[in-house]
Amino acid sequence: MNKPWMAAGLAAVLLPGLVMAQGQGKVIEEIVARVNNDIITRADFEKAQSSMRDEVKQDCPSCPASQVEDTIKQHEKDVLRDLIDQSLLVQRAKDMDITVETELIKRLDQIRQQNNLPSLEALQKAVDSAGVPWEDYKRVIRNKLLTQEVIHREVGSRIAIDHASINKYYEDHKSDFNRPEQIFLSEILVSAQGKGPDEIPALEKKAGDYLARLKKGEDFAELARRYSDGPTGKDGGDLGVYQVGQLSKQLEDVVFKMNRGDLTDVIRTKSGFEIFRVNEHYQAGLQPLEKVANEIANKLFMERMEPELRSYLAELREQSYLVIKPGYVDSAAVAGNTVIAETQPTPDSKQKSPKKSKKGK
Repeated sequence: MNKPWMAAGLAAVLLPGLVMAQGQGKVIEEIVARVNNDIITRADFEKAQSSMRDEVKQDCPSCPASQVEDTIKQHEKDVLRDLIDQSLLVQRAKDMDITVETELIKRLDQIRQQNNLPSLEALQKAVDSAGVPWEDYKRVIRNKLLTQEVIHREVGSRIAIDHASINKYYEDHKSDFNRPEQIFLSEILVSAQGKGPDEIPALEKKAGDYLARLKKGEDFAELARRYSDGPTGKDGGDLGVYQVGQLSKQLEDVVFKMNRGDLTDVIRTKSGFEIFRVNEHYQAGLQPLEKVANEIANKLFMERMEPELRSYLAELREQSYLVIKPGYVDSAAVAGNTVIAETQPTPDSKQKSPKKSKKGK
């Protein structure tokens, strides 16, 4: 089978695992892995490790330190795997001629609005001032959008959950749907934190304008992604499910009298001005199938998505050429990929051809 890396030639692929300054012996960067003609550097690997740690801590800010460390250790083994996955998916997107430039501009504009910045130029200045090159910042977001689109087209679109599967799951797990009264909420927040009294009327008017747009039929999740100042904005405003006693009395008295699809008026909270949408209202007792059908479909979809995605990524690995530096592990490696025993060049000496030992990782 012809493989895409062959076009570049073996010499371009099997360079030593250090990028050297032209004509010098100075080490610029260590290469951890090659994925076809792309490389993953040690800096990439360490940034991914740091991001993973930050995400684990943010996901559970009240968790004990020991639990956080255990979760970090569980995820550490997959850091290189995830970087290789992304590289394979981005390359696949290029093969499929997928472009996401329009979506990239929309996403940058969402970030701009969530940070109350007046323009994309202001966002660029803020990113640059944080020490992140603007093009690198855009590349990270672009790659995420590309991988999401490939997964949607190549994996998600092939997963179909039929009514028979939903019905069977419901009948087999009826006890799971015997619940207390619950309500599933989403929000759009116009933040008033750090604002002066003279700015409050304009913020309230902004929230009122959003409510008017929602009443005219605009999609709540899309509006939340674009305009909400809350941390839930990126998830379409999804707040999750609540029981009686878990919300403030002010909000509970309103939303537990509402039905699916209802919108609150603009509500003043300590965070600012908020609009809430009731996505679902579950009465106490056994929930009827029609109430939980979407929930079951989503659960079954996600249960199938992970193994289907891993199978798809295994196929991409089999069709690709991977080179992993000794000491690093791709936890999703397939037989036939390569580990290179590399000779580190010494300063001011000719680079020697690396000794190659091919073995299953």
